[in-house]
Amino acid sequence: MAEFDETTMQYEEDTQKGRYLIFSLGNESYGIEIQYVTEIIGMQTIIEVPEVPDYVKGIINLRGKIIPVMDVRLRFKKEAREYNDRTCVIIVDIQDLSIGLIVDSVSEVLTIPEEDIVDPPQLNKGNNNRYIKSIGKVGNDVKLLLDCEKLLTEDELEELNTLNEL
Repeated sequence: MAEFDETTMQYEEDTQKGRYLIFSLGNESYGIEIQYVTEIIGMQTIIEVPEVPDYVKGIINLRGKIIPVMDVRLRFKKEAREYNDRTCVIIVDIQDLSIGLIVDSVSEVLTIPEEDIVDPPQLNKGNNNRYIKSIGKVGNDVKLLLDCEKLLTEDELEELNTLNEL
């Protein structure tokens, strides 16, 4: 959303619009809107929490703040993979909840113009594409642009919020 700057009497473009943090899971490249990202950290010691979904690996203590972490590979029903020195945790804020997203690697921040972003194809009637908001065309590559708000359902957000309060 553009903001009006009274000193120059002009609208200033939101500097985060169209900017995506690009990360990899295997051979696929994904992007999340930079506005959701608060920081990127290396792997931390994860404390397991009983009775949470498989894709929620547990919690980390980040400078005194308890943050639940989710393995995006498992969330997308991909095969689990050993964490290595390229594995990162992307800390995002989703509806006032900080959550860590474990990804294989982070590559760059890209600006993808609106005209290079298209809706994902509707492959079937199921909601298997619910995480994919759109597809960004970058040269000959495509980046699957995620909808951060749909990575977790309302119930899952509520459950993870209780982990934040530990």
